[in-house]
Amino acid sequence: MEADALLLGRTTYEGFAEAWPSRDGEFADKFNNMPKYVVSSSLGEAEWTNSTVIRGEDLVAEVAKLKQSHEGDIVVHGSAGLAQSLLDQDLVDELRLMVFPVVLGSGKRLFGASGKKPLTLADSEIVGDGVAILTYRPAA
Repeated sequence: MEADALLLGRTTYEGFAEAWPSRDGEFADKFNNMPKYVVSSSLGEAEWTNSTVIRGEDLVAEVAKLKQSHEGDIVVHGSAGLAQSLLDQDLVDELRLMVFPVVLGSGKRLFGASGKKPLTLADSEIVGDGVAILTYRPAA
């Protein structure tokens, strides 16, 4: 609820754009009406309310513009490829990970192979059936 805007990759955007417009409630209203930015080279038109396509030629410059135009948080949900690019370019101010108590044999990597990124644990919380919410910030 504290977020000012969403920054999403194309695949996550398409899933959200299909699911959220039909939902009701305070969170759905916030999600549907807030500014949304989609980083994509293949999406033609972003039709979900208040959505803009960012072609991603210069991700650093585009994110800098977004940070200047929004006072609140710009949040990335899912969007593993975008998250990797943002981490690689040192464009992440805070990383919130939800760790579920389930072991999977495979899956998509969140962290790319670009090198080590030292982080500092800023907060941790256990919710529901043992889901750990871990908040990290770049180490100074």
